[in-house]
Amino acid sequence: MVAITYDIEIPSSIPAAKMFKAVVLDADTLIPKIMPQAIKNVEILEVDGGVGTVKIIHFGEGSQYKSAKHRVDAIDTENLTHSYSIVEGDALMGGLESITYHVKIIPTEDGGCICKNRSIYQTKGDVEINEEKIKEGKEKALAMFKAIEAYLQVNPDA
Repeated sequence: MVAITYDIEIPSSIPAAKMFKAVVLDADTLIPKIMPQAIKNVEILEVDGGVGTVKIIHFGEGSQYKSAKHRVDAIDTENLTHSYSIVEGDALMGGLESITYHVKIIPTEDGGCICKNRSIYQTKGDVEINEEKIKEGKEKALAMFKAIEAYLQVNPDA
């Protein structure tokens, strides 16, 4: 098994706590609302949203994937961190054991934030990962983050 790690940092004018709430705590309802082509809905299978929660993400018609099983590994609302893993589904592209994401929202001096996201792709055996697929995934994650940011700018009370 090989682990391939990618990091991305995205600056935002949205305050850190508000961005964390949208990107992590409200994501299951917010993203299908603002980007139904990406995510149709989220179904909680086990637990209540905290650590150990297992969800099925049903992707929208704009996605090449149908679904992914997602497990919450850690969540810290005080330090604005969240870790979760995709452990089943066609989003693993047949050659991945799992994809783990570590998200940290860091406040900036100007009142905005920086979203740091580390993605760790665990391959099955010696499977080589398609770099283009990972690049596509990073671009989709950036687009989703920017859509949430735009929504929050237009809906400051959200």
